[in-house]
Amino acid sequence: MSSAYPDSARPSGTHDSLLVLLTLTAFVVSGGMHYQTPMLAAIAADLGADQTEMGWIPTLSFGGMFVGVALLVPLGDRIDKRRLILTKLAVLCAAQISMAAAPSIEVLALASFMTGVSSSLVQSMIGIVAERARPDQRGRAVGTLFTGLFVGILFARIMGGVMASHFGWRSGYMLSAAMLLALVPLLLARLPRTRPSTDAGYGALLYSVLSLLRANADIRRAAAIQFMLCVCYGGFWAVVSPMMVALHRLAPAQIGLLGIPGAAGILVARPAGRWMDRSGIMPVVATAVGAMIVAWCVLGLASWTIVAVVIGVILLDCALRAAMVSNQTLVNTIAPESRARANTVFGTHVWAGNAAGAFLASQAFAHFGWLAVCGVSLTACMAALGLYLQAHRRQRVMRRTD
Repeated sequence: MSSAYPDSARPSGTHDSLLVLLTLTAFVVSGGMHYQTPMLAAIAADLGADQTEMGWIPTLSFGGMFVGVALLVPLGDRIDKRRLILTKLAVLCAAQISMAAAPSIEVLALASFMTGVSSSLVQSMIGIVAERARPDQRGRAVGTLFTGLFVGILFARIMGGVMASHFGWRSGYMLSAAMLLALVPLLLARLPRTRPSTDAGYGALLYSVLSLLRANADIRRAAAIQFMLCVCYGGFWAVVSPMMVALHRLAPAQIGLLGIPGAAGILVARPAGRWMDRSGIMPVVATAVGAMIVAWCVLGLASWTIVAVVIGVILLDCALRAAMVSNQTLVNTIAPESRARANTVFGTHVWAGNAAGAFLASQAFAHFGWLAVCGVSLTACMAALGLYLQAHRRQRVMRRTD
């Protein structure tokens, strides 16, 4: 079956009103999982939870995203993406309201999981953007959507801290639910319908995701590198709140301000997409992996100075954003007739990496302290570097053979 937007029917530009709306939606949706970042310590104090128990909140948020991407995003090749996005949006609204009203850590953890599951609607929006963009502008179009995503994460981290300090931690989730509800009429009016690219049954659809992964070395490499980088990223943001409270006695509002240095990553998204359009993926990924290694070397000094945390956050976010934009664009380009499934392969690696990083970092910090977190992350960085070097050697051999 044909894709939702054949080449001849694609709009001539990528910066249309739909792209603006989807970018705004990504901004609002992305915040749902990140209001918690600066206020985990405040939530623990209010609900009487210890550090190990609180570690399950980010872990289950990321794990829920993994489940949503793995089990629901592939349906975008089978059914109308519009229906899929709107259904997830309704569930996300309910999950955020449940988090605002959670009477216990168990209810909060369950609502966090459902927030992650339904936030996977962003992956379906990426498919729509990639389908509508011209091939020579696909990188910057995806970069634009990711800019909205990254700004939303930044906004949530800052506002989560400010609101937790002045109005209580529940207020952040009330704000999130209100913004999500405001989006509903706009998406109902403007979100396009899409045509399925396959009529395979659900089981066959999920199996074809594995087949796509096995059949394409480039997708495997991009997904595996992103997994390792997300272990580093998810681990940092899962423990930054208790770490800054323990080492520097900061309040939630002050911790939330760490999102501001991360704004540097927002500025990287579109240039990274343009760089990939012009030079290919390998230079972008090499730079990203190198920046991630330097970030964690600097963060190893966080016990002594907050300056190291600020510099580390800048490098951490820039590295992850550059790698994500380039790898995601590559995945959407390689498999044009199965973009939902290709995004599933990539997205499951992203969120499995975030979940694994959150779990490992939470456990490492609770039992061994901050330097153990740095050790876990640097190990993941070295694994990403090894995967890149392996791919680079393979490309050089192929060039000689040609």
